[in-house]
Amino acid sequence: MDAKGVLEDAFGRLPELVETAVDGLTPEQLRWAPKRGANSIGWLVWHLTRVQDSHIAELLDTEQVYLTGEWASRFGRKPDPSDTGYGHSADQVAAVAPESAQVLLDYYRAVHDRTVKYLRGLTAADFDRVIDERWDPPVTLGVRLVSVYDDDAQHAAQAAYVRSLL
Repeated sequence: MDAKGVLEDAFGRLPELVETAVDGLTPEQLRWAPKRGANSIGWLVWHLTRVQDSHIAELLDTEQVYLTGEWASRFGRKPDPSDTGYGHSADQVAAVAPESAQVLLDYYRAVHDRTVKYLRGLTAADFDRVIDERWDPPVTLGVRLVSVYDDDAQHAAQAAYVRSLL
């Protein structure tokens, strides 16, 4: 299997992880955290989706899904392209309030579908293309995609763990 196939398979596993973490939960359960300052299930899934959305939009040089329609307001947020959860304070984490598990799943699915379409259009040579020279070594497309997948998988697992504490 080549790099494209590996990434398609990896990203293809994420929807089930996301669904397992949120399926059937109430808005209150989505906002519950084991202690003040800890991440809630809703925040974790919102964040992992925001990370994927913002990075893939940047790679496509297009608008984030989050900024289209009413996505931000359905999470109690303003449509800010830089609001991905990085550096959120305890109050900001608590303020992410998904209106339902379904809105988390719908937003994730919209982002995921765009990611899969993007991956399918890549060639083997694309993965070695340098996309960010601010790092040493410079970041290639392949490294960025692995980073996005890794972040998403870790946060999906954290959401499943928090769910187990409910």
